[in-house]
Amino acid sequence: MNPKPYDSRGAGDPTAVPAALGLALLAVGGWLLTTARPWQKPGHPLTLGLGWTASGALLVCGLVLLARCVRTVHGRPAPYEVPSEAPPATSDPDVPAPTEAGTGTDD
Repeated sequence: MNPKPYDSRGAGDPTAVPAALGLALLAVGGWLLTTARPWQKPGHPLTLGLGWTASGALLVCGLVLLARCVRTVHGRPAPYEVPSEAPPATSDPDVPAPTEAGTGTDD
């Protein structure tokens, strides 16, 4: 019986905090966009412009953060690399190099 209920898997998902921040920025930007509707309550053009600019910036930043997290998680996997054989630790000049067959002799 395993005394630990869960395996230790490290520090967790590195994209969790940026994804949560992106969602929060989207929520705040959407809320700000709905509160800065000029057709509902006419206001000063400067106030409306600042509200729309701030909400647009928040929405774009949130989308960028979420897109980076999705790309990190669902991106193309790294190509598989075949481990290469390590060269011999010491090379003796009197020993011939191995041939393609790997015997080391030139017959």
